[in-house]
Amino acid sequence: MKGFFITFEGIEGCGKSTQIERLKRHLEQQGHRIDAMREPGGTAISEAIRAILLDPANTAMAPTTELLLYESARAQLVAERIRPALEAGSVVLCDRFCDSTMAYQGGGRGLPMEVLRSLHDIATGSLWPHLSLFIDVPVEMGLKRTRGAGELDRIEMEGTAFHERVREGFITLARTEPNRIVTINGSATPDEVEQEIRGVVEKALNSR
Repeated sequence: MKGFFITFEGIEGCGKSTQIERLKRHLEQQGHRIDAMREPGGTAISEAIRAILLDPANTAMAPTTELLLYESARAQLVAERIRPALEAGSVVLCDRFCDSTMAYQGGGRGLPMEVLRSLHDIATGSLWPHLSLFIDVPVEMGLKRTRGAGELDRIEMEGTAFHERVREGFITLARTEPNRIVTINGSATPDEVEQEIRGVVEKALNSR
């Protein structure tokens, strides 16, 4: 594929959405063709699945059901948008992807990692990001930002212990795959985070 696939990862309230918009503007100014999207979502079918996944009323959802719904939404997004964009030469920016599954359903829910990786390969045709940016913040900071922003979704409503397990899941992934996953200090100011991300992304794009 001609394009380059970058994902943004981290716990709730880490600042992913803000930094995706900033990087998108910067790369467009540099002349890159950009396709930005989010998970779960990004297509009509995936957004419908997102509504089920994040509905606070769905507290009875089993971990395996949750996993299969996330992978179903991802399969549609990859088929309909991500793979065509990469084949057309775009830089694809995605708010969450495979590493969120490993951290949330693996670290958070305790599902087997080998199962998660196998399902991901089935859902995406073994599509993995070229670069994943893990914006790391302490759980207390992330939850304070999230809970001060308005109504919470089903995942945001989980307790602190769950989000601590998720963060540890991300940290473990970053240690395991340092060539793909770069840890960004999300506790810095938004401008400082943006500059760190720019440096990492420009280096990756120049070396591809």
